[in-house]
Amino acid sequence: MNSKRYIALLRGINVGRAKRIAMADLRQLVSELGYTGVRSVLNSGNVVFDADATDPVQAAHTIEEALVLRLGVAARVFVLAHDELADIVADNPLLPLANDHARLFAFILHGEAPRQLVESLCAKEWGREALALGRRAAYVWCPEGVLDSAAAAALGKQLGDGTTSRNWNTLLKLHGLCSGSAHLS
Repeated sequence: MNSKRYIALLRGINVGRAKRIAMADLRQLVSELGYTGVRSVLNSGNVVFDADATDPVQAAHTIEEALVLRLGVAARVFVLAHDELADIVADNPLLPLANDHARLFAFILHGEAPRQLVESLCAKEWGREALALGRRAAYVWCPEGVLDSAAAAALGKQLGDGTTSRNWNTLLKLHGLCSGSAHLS
């Protein structure tokens, strides 16, 4: 069976003092679960790994459970297959508007229910900010930063822990690593 590349995004770790995880420990944990080629990107819970065809939802559950049992950290995990990440990168309609990729965010969506929650927000006027919906993510342009973004706050409130977000620079690094054009650890 051919191995496929996946990306695990951990929600809310290494932000402030809570939920601290060393990336070496996270890489070891994911490796011990039987995944191969494990690499982490940045210090914020981004892991790329290879596995024989696996269900991303089941992989997320397995990693979540291991985080609690082995590291004592409860964190929501979202797993995407490489082609799903490629769709997120390809779908972003806000790229022409965003002149700073550190202020452009993708909120990962799983399933139709979160998409429906976001649709009403996309119809609102956000001033200098923008919010758009793709197949697998909601995109938010936050020219004043994510902490001062009404659109990002509304999206976070609407979706709760049913999403995690990454800035565009991070997503491009993850995509590059999955595509073999970057070597980070």
